[in-house]
Amino acid sequence: MIDLYTAATPNGHKISIALEELALPYTMHTLNLSNKEQKQPWFLAINPNGRIPAIVDRAADDFVVFESGAILLYLAEKTGRLIPDDSKGRSRVVQWLMFQMGGIGPMMGQANVFFRYFPEKIAAAIDRYQGECRRLFRVLDSHLEEHEFLAGDYSIADIANWAWVRTHRWSGVDIDDLPQLRRWLEQIRARPAVQKGINMPPSAIDRDANDEQARQFAAEARRMVEMGQSRRSGV
Repeated sequence: MIDLYTAATPNGHKISIALEELALPYTMHTLNLSNKEQKQPWFLAINPNGRIPAIVDRAADDFVVFESGAILLYLAEKTGRLIPDDSKGRSRVVQWLMFQMGGIGPMMGQANVFFRYFPEKIAAAIDRYQGECRRLFRVLDSHLEEHEFLAGDYSIADIANWAWVRTHRWSGVDIDDLPQLRRWLEQIRARPAVQKGINMPPSAIDRDANDEQARQFAAEARRMVEMGQSRRSGV
């Protein structure tokens, strides 16, 4: 049994998708990020960085793993699935996993902050991060022209990148002219485990929405990303 500490974010959904794909039993603990539950001492004892997701593997002497990429690797290696056994195949998966961890996630995260959450719209910052998202999406689209999935068979690399790229509209980035990326998004979305995983937990808002509900969600998220919050909280 695995305890999953999570929330309805791309990083959180990476892990619930993987757990569903691997058919591993888990108990989900949803943290209220708006109330800073992730900064409470009990959770900081699990993840000193005060971020979701994190897991506790009860079958491995309560072994704790935090950071979504590290969790994906741990689960894949624990089960021998969603990652190849050979060194070259494993390296290809890890390379595309790191592509998401170092590129897609951070750039889309910053696009979200400046495009959706900050009350002051700084055009240069919005253009910078949306432009870099587009560049990274083009890298994916070009690679997928000759590959069904990112690194051979369907793997944790696909799960990690998909969980973020699927929210591209929330970042204000269009992909209509990237046919292979759209094909890949829909192909993965059709998987039953993926459909279940993105509802563990369900999102509070349809990130494709562009209405009052979306504005309220953005206003709530803004309070978590205001400049200086990390200094005040001490974490």
